[in-house]
Amino acid sequence: MAAAKSAPRKTVAAPKPTPRKPAKATSRTPSKAAARTPAKTASRTPAKANGASQWSVGPVGRVAAPLREQVLSVLRQAILDFEIRPGQRLIERKLVEELDVSRATVREVLTRLASEGLVTVIPQRGAIVSVLSVAEAVDIYEMRVALEVLAVQRFVERATPQRVRELRRALTGYEKAVRSRGDTNKRLRAKDAFYEALLAGASSPPLTEMLTILQSRIRLLRSTSLSVPGRALDSVHELTAIVDAIEAGDVERAGQACAAHVRAAAKTGVARLSEMSEQQVH
Repeated sequence: MAAAKSAPRKTVAAPKPTPRKPAKATSRTPSKAAARTPAKTASRTPAKANGASQWSVGPVGRVAAPLREQVLSVLRQAILDFEIRPGQRLIERKLVEELDVSRATVREVLTRLASEGLVTVIPQRGAIVSVLSVAEAVDIYEMRVALEVLAVQRFVERATPQRVRELRRALTGYEKAVRSRGDTNKRLRAKDAFYEALLAGASSPPLTEMLTILQSRIRLLRSTSLSVPGRALDSVHELTAIVDAIEAGDVERAGQACAAHVRAAAKTGVARLSEMSEQQVH
């Protein structure tokens, strides 16, 4: 008897692989992991719109410093460099979008800037870049006389020969910036460097602290006075008199030269502010 034939085996076809859909292009911001990668500080560029100067900025790069401090530094410098003009509104929503930070961070930064006198918060309107009044300017200049004269006296008493040489180099740098007819910001940075060298040699933490608190408003006034033709070159001669007296070890003459310098700046700065106030009224 013949053996029964076995039934033919059925072959099961392997399932076809499901084709993957191509990834959609996206314009969203990088992932959080990418955001944590150190990046360059945001660049600031003033743009023209409707005939008025508007300030624009890209997202703040995530670097080692706390994000709040980065945003504070960017906004403070934009105000001090007059990229954001006195009286200009600082709109929270716009800052949140352009800096790519939270609203809470922006509010904290605006509060800090208000404490420095760079921003004024107006009820029902929000924050604006502060506009110094003539009376405020007069008071700030008088405070400068007292504090800077003391700084010069302490410098003569405490500075090492190396600090004296650094102060002379800072003065030379400022003179070059003035005579090169560069922009006002270049002159301001060179003037800042001179005062940094002065305070370093004075070796007085309380003095440094007090002048640092006033620094932002002093810089605004300094920009106002240096914008007057001839004032920058006059200030070079005044600072030279201060450094000459310091190198001679003459405390009294150095203090008198410092007071004369600040009062000359006050005369020019207050007069310029008065003119600007009258122009705004008319």
